[in-house]
Amino acid sequence: MGRVVLVTGVSSDLGGRFARRLSSDPAVERVIGVDVVPPPGDLGSVAFVRADIRNPVIAKVIAGQEVDTVVHLSVRPGGTGGRSSVKEHNVIGTMQLLAACQKAPSLERLVVRSSAAVYGSSSRDPAMFTEDMAAKRMPRSGFAKDVLEVEGYVRGFARRRPDVSVTMLRPANLVGRRERSPLLDYFRLPVVPTPLGFDARLQFLDEEDFLSALGHATVGGVHGTFNLAGDGVLTLSQAVRRLGRPSLPVPTMALGSLGGVLKQAGVPAPSRELTEFLCFGRGLDTDRMRRVLGFEPRHTSESAFAEFAATVTPGVLTLPRPVTPVAGTVGTVGSGGHG
Repeated sequence: MGRVVLVTGVSSDLGGRFARRLSSDPAVERVIGVDVVPPPGDLGSVAFVRADIRNPVIAKVIAGQEVDTVVHLSVRPGGTGGRSSVKEHNVIGTMQLLAACQKAPSLERLVVRSSAAVYGSSSRDPAMFTEDMAAKRMPRSGFAKDVLEVEGYVRGFARRRPDVSVTMLRPANLVGRRERSPLLDYFRLPVVPTPLGFDARLQFLDEEDFLSALGHATVGGVHGTFNLAGDGVLTLSQAVRRLGRPSLPVPTMALGSLGGVLKQAGVPAPSRELTEFLCFGRGLDTDRMRRVLGFEPRHTSESAFAEFAATVTPGVLTLPRPVTPVAGTVGTVGSGGHG
């Protein structure tokens, strides 16, 4: 008999792709996908259950389907309904899911998507964070604070259910042809504003590598917390050059005040969390990923970013065209007015 796996967040692109991929694994008997809205695409043999993990009814789904493995993927930096709604889904949703898991006698494994954002970004950071280190400047808001709270609840669950193998994955920034995030939206800007006087070190993880790591953790059942990242680092300036887009160095205080300009591009202004990351970056030690989890990404940070960069059209900085005055008229260049 194979494993019976419940996957949360299957209506997201990444969650749906993972659930479909997992359903073809010979070690898996059944996959049940859960989300508050139906998935936009076909999930194949995955059984979809429309349910909100913030509702205690999720316990009935786990018990009724005799689930032995839960993969929690619905902790995400964005979503619909604004910041308060996202926080409620991330934190309260995780609390309710863990409460349901605690009551499930059939449960053997729990895999949770966390994030390297839990380490924050500051000038006091070490060159590389190991999994045993904490943020030097604790996140006080945004997705990073959500992740910090989520991890606290997961550790509490692990203490209460020592019989369950708990795997917590902290991926670096995901990149890929289909991935969306505040950082990738920033990189897609036609002109990329960069913090003046800083050149952050960045690590990336290809989205396909992340899906492979999730599958490896789900089937392997290795207990522990693991950083996930491709080898090597890129500086912010190197990343922008690889995009072929012009950059515009601006004072750090001005990064967050570009709302009007960025709104025209359909992109929100960088949050404080993103601004700090663009200044200081983050490095992850991935020794435990290889030695204990037994996973090796296919892509380095550089090659993962190159895959993403290939999907971004090189930017062109367009300047206003000078207007040549018509003979016999007097006017302001570019105004279209006549004297």
